[in-house]
Amino acid sequence: MAASFDPDVAEWMRRRGLDPTAADTSVAGARIHALAVNERSRALLTDPPVPAAEHDIVLETAGGPVTARVFEPATRFTDATIMFFHGGGWVAGDLRTHLQHMRRLAVETGSTVVGVEYRLAPEHPCPAAFDDCLAATVHVAGTSAGRTAVAGDSAGGQLAASVAIACRDRGIPLAAQLLIVPVTDVAGGYADPAVNARYPSRDERAEGYGLTLEAMRWFARLYDPPGRGEDWYVSPLRAPDLAGVAPAVVHTAGFDPLRDEGNAYAEALRAAGVPVIHREWPTLNHGFFGLGGVSATAGRAARRAAADLRTLLTPGQDGPPGQDGVTAAANREVIH
Repeated sequence: MAASFDPDVAEWMRRRGLDPTAADTSVAGARIHALAVNERSRALLTDPPVPAAEHDIVLETAGGPVTARVFEPATRFTDATIMFFHGGGWVAGDLRTHLQHMRRLAVETGSTVVGVEYRLAPEHPCPAAFDDCLAATVHVAGTSAGRTAVAGDSAGGQLAASVAIACRDRGIPLAAQLLIVPVTDVAGGYADPAVNARYPSRDERAEGYGLTLEAMRWFARLYDPPGRGEDWYVSPLRAPDLAGVAPAVVHTAGFDPLRDEGNAYAEALRAAGVPVIHREWPTLNHGFFGLGGVSATAGRAARRAAADLRTLLTPGQDGPPGQDGVTAAANREVIH
């Protein structure tokens, strides 16, 4: 029997659509709306994760200064620093919209988290966001004593996946990558019927569940006007070879137009011999990682994603046997 959309998330989406900030569909309006709804969802957390400290810094990278925010856990379980790249279609998110995401990862993985304030489109189109995220990651990997991981949701998941490929190519070892509902194939800008046909969820979940296919077309037009979607630094699923990239956690959602491209990326990583933990949450939608206070299932999914990343960062302690706690042959798990 087909899964039903989470009723708590459905009610949240209805109320979100009534928010006064939803009416303005300009770039500025999208940014205001993203901040408003994320602040509202964060306020619903009954037991929000609270890091021991957080502060803003400027990373003096080889590519220039990059603003970031550092989150330190009260209890450290790993030696890792997690580079976090926020979602928002490369256009609408920022560090404020994703505070609960970064705080959760710091507290629940017991790691330092560095949230990167990368440049946004359309003011700074592709590859500005990728360049900033890569420069920040290279800088931290070269200056911190512990290991480095990358993480992100949606467009931030794309950035994390592409940075992981670039780090492999540069000989920079990463401990793990966490990809939440990631963008993985921007070729055709979500408007090419032939590309869309590869991923049935683009049609099945085109509208009605938060992120829409039309919104993805808009984001792609603003971020990638040169049409570089065939390149791996925009579309990691288009990389000619994924062997040797960091062990991955990939979480996808059933009511998400990006579901099938995220699932395809997990399978491509596994086929390349990369250790993968892959979970699909069939009743949830694209934004579930920030909806822990809205839905019990979304809260469980968010905690599971953080726990899976901690498994990769603490090999031999929390996870099953195998490289970094998981083998390349690990089966995809659909959570009911």
